[in-house]
Amino acid sequence: MKKLVLIRHAKSSWDQPFLSDHKRPLADRGLRDAPRMAQRLKKRGIQADGMTSSDAERAKITAYITAEQLKFPREKILLTHDLYHASVSGILHVVQQTDDSIGTLFIFGHNPGFNDFVWEMGFKIDNLPTAGQFGFQFETNSWKNISSKNVKNWFFDYPKNDSF
Repeated sequence: MKKLVLIRHAKSSWDQPFLSDHKRPLADRGLRDAPRMAQRLKKRGIQADGMTSSDAERAKITAYITAEQLKFPREKILLTHDLYHASVSGILHVVQQTDDSIGTLFIFGHNPGFNDFVWEMGFKIDNLPTAGQFGFQFETNSWKNISSKNVKNWFFDYPKNDSF
């Protein structure tokens, strides 16, 4: 079984309107929500075997905060430009390149691609909010074989989720 957790970057700052989109940092709310959401993963007993992140500042910092909270080695986070505003096929390509020794993979990135990926896998959500997490379980031993035909919803969580 392969387990995938999509983690949308935490809330980004718009304090510097002329800063390039790729370099936007996290807002105070994002800096507060990212560790809280990582702690929710920890309470569920979910640990990553691998982490891959968009190289955009807001996604990268969300990944670093999550790794710190879960005691995952920061230097093992794979940063890639391929996840920056990636489409469903781009996200799927990144995931399918993952070594099969990785059982649970965290991917940090952006909407609308993450929303579209959730929908493509057969699950209907209105929106994956900033710092939101969507977990999938795939009945396969290879990342190359993940699809909507072998997937189950594992969990869906976000900062304003009152049921946690």
